[in-house]
Amino acid sequence: MTITRESVPLWKPDVLGHGYECIDLPLKADEEGPVKATLVKHAPPMAHPSQQGVLDFLASFTKRKRRPALPDPGGAPRVVLYLHGWADYFLQTELAEYLTASAFHFYALDLRKFGRSLLPGQTPGYTSDLGVYDEDLAAAIREIEKDVALRTKDSTPPTIHVLAHSLGGLIAALWADRNPGRVGTLVLNSPWLELQGSSLVRSIAMHLVEPFARTDPKRPFRFPEMPAYWESVSNEAHGEWMLDPVWRPRASFPIRAGWTKAVLAGHAAVERKLNIDAPVLILLSGRTRIQAEWTADLMRADAVIDVEETSRRALGLGRRTAVFRYPGALHDVFLSRRTVRQQAYRDVAVWLAAYPY
Repeated sequence: MTITRESVPLWKPDVLGHGYECIDLPLKADEEGPVKATLVKHAPPMAHPSQQGVLDFLASFTKRKRRPALPDPGGAPRVVLYLHGWADYFLQTELAEYLTASAFHFYALDLRKFGRSLLPGQTPGYTSDLGVYDEDLAAAIREIEKDVALRTKDSTPPTIHVLAHSLGGLIAALWADRNPGRVGTLVLNSPWLELQGSSLVRSIAMHLVEPFARTDPKRPFRFPEMPAYWESVSNEAHGEWMLDPVWRPRASFPIRAGWTKAVLAGHAAVERKLNIDAPVLILLSGRTRIQAEWTADLMRADAVIDVEETSRRALGLGRRTAVFRYPGALHDVFLSRRTVRQQAYRDVAVWLAAYPY
């Protein structure tokens, strides 16, 4: 089939501004009505800068101006597809621009009922089955393949590298396990692979949640608010980043019974070990500190997941798994202070360059 610009939907300007576009991906309706996902791409005016321009851009990220290895420009086009976490959406423009300058096509997916995809009347972030996101990912990959073919004039299917954060990391790991051969590599940024505490705590939680998930799945649980991580990230508090108050609220989204059961089931699957055939890279902070009230110490620790337990769980994802630790990183390593996130950018670019096909 010949792909022309007339045969594909039009992209539109994204809220991130110059160089970013987005497209709606219609999905099957559910009990709440119409459903969509939203694919975002970084499409700078110079889609194919010279290699020297790429190197100059990369060098600007480090005081020592060392040049990380770049992917070989030959072979299939190379794509990074980013997945966000819980009560979150794509906003990591610095990451996108770094990887685009490293000769990757960069896309990000706002999953159904999150961020750009959240429609009026929907329950934010809600699902009772993490497998539902298979449809979102399949739609995104189809659109990426069409778009890359148009941009490169190359019909060779691109190599897809999935980069996923927190809950998105759990979703991506389970999806990659169910879909062997679909990704070149899987990079998981502080993935939520286990309930905070231990598998024993998870087992107790599942027994407590099960009756509500069966009879009243959208029932919200009342937990104390934990805004400390938001305060470490938001430029309205102690962080650097502008956050949409609807898409990423200070108090997160309500935690509901059906969703909780789905997440705990995902954690149980990870405990049983997965068999992801692609190389897997895990990025984690050096330590965990979870507390309700903000203190300066939270600017240098993961305030969401247990990084030690996550590190142990990571080794059961597949036979080719590496764990990189970043002392002083936040839960989202790419939203950490500049020196930390720059190191993570370089590490990811070199990792992806090592697995081009």
